[in-house]
Amino acid sequence: MNSEKLFAESKKVMPAGVSSPVRAFKPYPFFVEKGVGSKIYDVDGNSYIDYCLAYGPLILGHANEKLVQDVSAQLAIGSAYGAPTENEIKLANEVIDRIPAAEMVRFCNSGTEATMSAIRVARGFTGKNKIVKFEGGYHGAHDYCLVKGGSGAACKPDSAGIPEDTTKNTLSVPFNDEEAMIELIEKEGDNIACIIMEVVMGNIGCVEPKNGFLEFLRKITKENNIILIFDEVITGFRLSKGGAGQYFNIKPDMVTLGKIVGGGLPMGAFCGKKEIMEIVAPNGPVYQAGTFSGNPISVQAGLSTFKQLDSEFYKNLNGNGDYLRKNIKSIIEDLKLDVSPVGLGSMFQIYFNPNEVLNYDDAKASDADRFLVYFRELLKEGVFIPPSQFECNFISSAHTKEDLDKTLEAINKSLKVAFEI
Repeated sequence: MNSEKLFAESKKVMPAGVSSPVRAFKPYPFFVEKGVGSKIYDVDGNSYIDYCLAYGPLILGHANEKLVQDVSAQLAIGSAYGAPTENEIKLANEVIDRIPAAEMVRFCNSGTEATMSAIRVARGFTGKNKIVKFEGGYHGAHDYCLVKGGSGAACKPDSAGIPEDTTKNTLSVPFNDEEAMIELIEKEGDNIACIIMEVVMGNIGCVEPKNGFLEFLRKITKENNIILIFDEVITGFRLSKGGAGQYFNIKPDMVTLGKIVGGGLPMGAFCGKKEIMEIVAPNGPVYQAGTFSGNPISVQAGLSTFKQLDSEFYKNLNGNGDYLRKNIKSIIEDLKLDVSPVGLGSMFQIYFNPNEVLNYDDAKASDADRFLVYFRELLKEGVFIPPSQFECNFISSAHTKEDLDKTLEAINKSLKVAFEI
């Protein structure tokens, strides 16, 4: 097996043989040769209908023809300049036109950079130090947010190498819990610079906000001079043309973006109200910089992607999401399984959990071992999803009705194996 051999080689030169932890699964991950449309192909000659999609950014599928043409043309005239380009202005205007909360934009290199910078800006703007995140929410692998719950709402580092002093200003509460948030703000409101949140919790599976929860957060943050940051690294331009803020009709103060904003190439952005964004260097005192920020290759990929994301695009994409989720639910009902299908738009997941999942604690109660059986069976059937119960699955515009129907057959067979039916 070529993948097995490559994995043995990769472990000699890369920690655990991978460049990101979630890519490692037993006995070994498959190694990719290419991706085309809705499918990914490994070095052993297997093909898979892909619902990982590089963890979300490939909304057009793999190697979209128009995107490849545009990026190739840009590459022929330069890959980096260290100077501004007109295309950056065009892409910034696209973001501002689409994201209701965006009045100004700063590009960076990843979603992690975007969230780290947005938090710094919120602190600089408010003059306050503490930040609030929701338990289980992932906002990149930087020290402010790579935390776990401690005593009360205080957080402790969730990784070796992070000093406790770094996380002493990070607080957390359960998602969808208004009472916990009220209690925290009554205690710490004068010290809280921002609340940063995944609008849909995409890194514990796929958990939506309860009805009224976003409205509650918008109201309480305004009343207490707290910056509300929507982390839309996953949901930005996926749930709708204007992201989750538009989808749920809530306007935060700032939005962080990644993945789709660079058309699947490395890129991130943070944006928001002009009065907030204008304190970013060199205009203001909040420093943020990056040699590859606004890289012309990623900017072109973003522009090429946005040209294809119109209203009809989302109607078709989300329609396919509805079709897949409806039929997954029917399969689960026919098999009489106590599991919870979830999702919205072009996002979906199945929690191996009999109860409704509203937050991180609920998600953790899922049967992760049984999920891995399901995951491996799907691979045998030619369907690739992220190898974790706590990730979200995605559909692209390249997925056909035939892909979806084959996937439903694979899900049916894999659930039967996982539950020994």
